[in-house]
Amino acid sequence: MPSVFFLIIYSLGAIQGLFFGVILYRGIDSQNKTANKILSFILFALSYRLIIQCLKIFGIGHYDTWYYFMIDVNWVFGPLLFFYTRAIVVPGKKLSKGDWIHFLPLLIQIGISEFVRLQNLYWDGARESLSWLGYWGYVAWMNMPTVNLVASAIIVIYSIKSLRLLARQKALPTVKEDNSLWIKRIIISFAIYFSVILGILVIDLSSAKDLPWYFHFEQFYYYPYFIGLAILTYWLGFEGYKRRNQVGFLFRSELSSTDKTQLDNILSTVKEAMVKEQLFKDPELSLNSLAEKVGVKAYLITKSLSEIEGTSFRDFLNLYRLEEFKRMMNAPEAKNFDLLSLALEVGFNSKSSFNRAVKKHYGLLPSELRASS
Repeated sequence: MPSVFFLIIYSLGAIQGLFFGVILYRGIDSQNKTANKILSFILFALSYRLIIQCLKIFGIGHYDTWYYFMIDVNWVFGPLLFFYTRAIVVPGKKLSKGDWIHFLPLLIQIGISEFVRLQNLYWDGARESLSWLGYWGYVAWMNMPTVNLVASAIIVIYSIKSLRLLARQKALPTVKEDNSLWIKRIIISFAIYFSVILGILVIDLSSAKDLPWYFHFEQFYYYPYFIGLAILTYWLGFEGYKRRNQVGFLFRSELSSTDKTQLDNILSTVKEAMVKEQLFKDPELSLNSLAEKVGVKAYLITKSLSEIEGTSFRDFLNLYRLEEFKRMMNAPEAKNFDLLSLALEVGFNSKSSFNRAVKKHYGLLPSELRASS
């Protein structure tokens, strides 16, 4: 019965992670593709780990053929969580060459795992059948909580780095609600959960003297541990999917005169392109496509809007559309068109998005806006 319960919880977490991972990776209806793709990799890695546990409940992966392919990837969760946080704080900022050093622990984990697992091909039940490195590598890797210890420590370290990244930002005065609270809660939950796991493992390892190389964690906490992982997977996937169109947080930082001049110039370039080329009329216009058109990196556009204008890309874009809508609405020929036709003409792609924008910017319904003009 306990196995069935754990199987259901693990399966739900894995299925949900894969479902949202695929949607986010494909970039359907999303504005910050970099963050969403990183989140998809996090969800794939978490789901893969949960799937391994599901298979083990069925007896698959216990020193059989599949055992050599079911490699842990726990050491990648921390770096990916940090890069996801950075990508939603600074939209459009992609991984650079120097960032790949953060994935070195994953490569080390895979390399050691392959080496240790291959020792089973040589082991005949006697210690002498293995080399010194093979024997002690197997003991440290398979009979001790080394993998989970290091994984928990890495996640805690990168969670702290993520929180520090968020703490260095300051919300703009015009922002009524901190729209970064959701990711802060998730990161704090990761930090607390894996700090507890880390503490349990350290205490367990230091006190398990009656069990030569096996530890109590394997007997008492192992399956509950993955329940927490499944819950975190579900929560992160759901929140990330729900906010996939949130392009950055409305943050400001202390600007030097040089930085302010650069951002002023970028904003002027964007505004000029908006007016001259009327880019706002493109219903498919996104932050990334705008960046390509004006030849400026997406994260710099976001930064110029938040630092100089105190607004987001979506609100900035909608304001141009609404101003054009009001101009067209007051034109003599506008009486031949309904409000929705005019809204579609200026770039809105649906009635609901148009209504939300009018309500947000003017506090009125579209019909009330027309009556007041």
